[in-house]
Formats: sequence, C-alpha cells, structure tokens
Amino acid sequence: MALRRRPPLMASKPPFAQGAQIEHAKYGLGSVLSCTEEYIVIKFDDHGEKKFVLAIAITALKKSDRQPPVEKRRSTRKKVAPVAAH
Repeated sequence: MALRRRPPLMASKPPFAQGAQIEHAKYGLGSVLSCTEEYIVIKFDDHGEKKFVLAIAITALKKSDRQPPVEKRRSTRKKVAPVAAH
C-alpha cells in the first residue's frame, strides 16, 4: 500500500493588505496597519489603534473603497508659556 503524500502547505495570504481601507461595524472607518493569519491591527479615524483576533473580527469588517486619510502633521511651533503678572 503506497502512502499518499499531501501537497506542501502554502502560506495563505492575509485577507487584508497593509494600508487597506476598511469599515468596522462599531469603530467606523480605518486603515490596516498589519494583518497576519492570527491578528489584524487597524488605525481607526476616530478611535485610534485597535488589535483584533482576525478569526473573530473578520465578520465585523468590510473593505471600503475610500481614499486613505492624509496624516495630520503636528505643529512644529513651540508653545510659549504665559507670563505670570506680578
């Protein structure tokens, strides 16, 4: 009896690419920062960064065809402390 060989396991591609625009049912629109077979990290417009277990969160995510938001740059001007009156 010959042993049947299984085909080599192929590394599966994560369902969401880095930079993909997504919409979450609770947190709204966001950008994928990273995605592996286990976790997805998303930076939401109004809720900051969140890390999810992909198998659980995938049902709450859908791809969005919006353009990525422009990153807000912080002001380079130094804030001057008010001078206390004597």
